[in-house]
Amino acid sequence: MLYVKAPAKINLTLDVLYKRPDHYHEVEMIMTTVDLADRIGLESRADGLIKIVSTDNFVPDDQRNFAYQAAELLKNTYGITEGVTITIEKQIPIAAGLAGGSSDAAATLRGLNELWELNLTLDELAEHGAKIGSDVSFCVYGGTALATGRGEKIMELPAPPTSWVLLAKPKIGVSTADVYGGLKIDGLEHPNTKQMITAIENNNYDLMCKSLGNVLETVTFKLHPEVVMIKEQMHRFGADAVLMSGSGPTVFGLVENEARVSRIYNGLRGFCEEVYVVRMLGERNPLA
Repeated sequence: MLYVKAPAKINLTLDVLYKRPDHYHEVEMIMTTVDLADRIGLESRADGLIKIVSTDNFVPDDQRNFAYQAAELLKNTYGITEGVTITIEKQIPIAAGLAGGSSDAAATLRGLNELWELNLTLDELAEHGAKIGSDVSFCVYGGTALATGRGEKIMELPAPPTSWVLLAKPKIGVSTADVYGGLKIDGLEHPNTKQMITAIENNNYDLMCKSLGNVLETVTFKLHPEVVMIKEQMHRFGADAVLMSGSGPTVFGLVENEARVSRIYNGLRGFCEEVYVVRMLGERNPLA
């Protein structure tokens, strides 16, 4: 059995510029991986089938699963006759804005590249990832990056200033399609992406905190008021900066002072079951 880590991501910025002719949205977002991760196990099968086994009953075990799609894509593209059992040990919450499914697909691509001896580069794997989902290309690379286009054009950035990251997910799932569908681009307050890049390049924690922004909050907050409450409480408990990740509903808080972390964690646990304390990974993934 070959094991590959599939880290979650958070959005330091998420901007939507316009609706494209292909019905996708043109985005500009800065993402970074954190050390909350699923573990993907890959085991070769002689019967040519793709089988998904997961520790979480809510994970689909058929073609709806991005990891399944990743295996199918590589099998069909490179004429692979053997099959694979993909074991997904879930740690990343589902439908949470943390790219759990996309990261599982990316880890499957990286792992099968080794298992099936395809000798593909990360760039080639990321191109395949773009056919599966908008966040998969970024998740193939990991680390920190500016993603543009529909999310598949990746420009590597240095690791962000180090800090603790508190993640809190309310007991709801959010449909990314519904959130984008409800977005009104006219009159949006756009995050300052260039300023965030400057903050990261200069390792400026305060500027990074000031530059956080996510235009999808305008939609998710209306649909799910509990997300607003978590954001307000994180501020109140003493996080330096707070933002919703992706289309939500997970909210993250950045905290530089370790002494404050347990107070914020305990405060959030009072009304939110899924709370995690993690660090930003910053570095890109190895091939596998």
